[in-house]
Amino acid sequence: MATEPMVIAGGGLAGATAAKTLRTEGFEGPITLLAAEPRIPYLRPPLSKEFLLGKADEESVPVMPSQWYVENGVELLTGTSATAIDTREHSVALDDGSLRQYAKLLLATGAQPRRIPLPGSELEGVMTFRTFDDSIRLRSLLEQGGRRVVMIGSGWIGMELAAAARSYGNEVTLLGLEDIPLSTAIGPELGTYFRGLHEDNGVRFHLSASAVSIEGRGGHASSVTTNTGAEIPADLAIIAVGVAPDTALAEAAGLEVRNGVVVDASLRTSAPDVLAAGDVANALHPFTGEHHRSEHWANALNGGKVAAKSMLGQDAVLDAVPYFYTDQFTLSMEYSGFPSLTTGIEPAIRGSMEDGSFTAFWIRNAQGGTGQVVAGMSVNQRRVQKPIKALISGRVPVDVSRLLDPANPLEEFAAAA
Repeated sequence: MATEPMVIAGGGLAGATAAKTLRTEGFEGPITLLAAEPRIPYLRPPLSKEFLLGKADEESVPVMPSQWYVENGVELLTGTSATAIDTREHSVALDDGSLRQYAKLLLATGAQPRRIPLPGSELEGVMTFRTFDDSIRLRSLLEQGGRRVVMIGSGWIGMELAAAARSYGNEVTLLGLEDIPLSTAIGPELGTYFRGLHEDNGVRFHLSASAVSIEGRGGHASSVTTNTGAEIPADLAIIAVGVAPDTALAEAAGLEVRNGVVVDASLRTSAPDVLAAGDVANALHPFTGEHHRSEHWANALNGGKVAAKSMLGQDAVLDAVPYFYTDQFTLSMEYSGFPSLTTGIEPAIRGSMEDGSFTAFWIRNAQGGTGQVVAGMSVNQRRVQKPIKALISGRVPVDVSRLLDPANPLEEFAAAA
């Protein structure tokens, strides 16, 4: 294993982190990293936040600088994809016609934007959002202001893009299938809070409503028609209705696929010597005993590290508490926890939503005044996610009334856990 070749299919955060971890852990053999895009691996969160808003430049987005791959002997093949896996021969076919042998193979192929078959979606001014080039293009379209933007999709990315578009002085209308944006993810009370933030900043909502067609003039989008019969003027229509795991390579190789590539807690797939990490992996989590697929950067970062250690035969499991964050207008939010465990639970609020600084907790089995925290979301608060994660992973019942009193430091509860 010290010198046998490692191949990583996927040039995102999970793949790049795995390559770095292999070297950090002392592996000296060949590493090939296949990046489908003609760019070195980069971070996705800034694409809809700092970079899109012009607060970060292109140099801040790569996971590691290009020189790192050269200095560490990692063969980085940009603009190159794996087209087939032979699990018996331990080989990967590339789109340039060549083959790579592997001792261990990591699938980090990520996800692709979901597309909806809208008439008019081929018009100029209609786009999805996923890549660095998408963010560059969108920033160039938004930064002059004065455009009529219709956002199709009211999830996290849709809300972030709506905030960015409005911050540049564009007219923004947001369509979504939910009556309240984000309510499936965080509940109606908090979803209403986010809607209010956007409306206070001039975003218009059409909920619940879906786009049924995009009309054009001279080959360019001019309006979006909804299922309610509304015709909304649009110079730019952005389709942000989620992503789908890119499992084609795994499926063709006969790996078990179910809402992503199914892996155990060490990120091993159903095929020997093949692992999966990041957006494409549906991983068994030790905390819940269930499989979870996460599309957030923390999962890709932690998954890349765990996958690399597993590739080296080390005992490693992906047991980190899931985490993500969002920035919208003046709001900064961080969330840690297990969304699957929050179903049917109304969040309990610590602090003041009216003042714009609070923490929401999802607490299970809250009988008799005590319960177990399974998720926590902080809004415009700093350095609280570490104790929140400790509360979740500790599984220790907490006194709910004391937890919700801001006079009691969260670190006190975390220490008890």
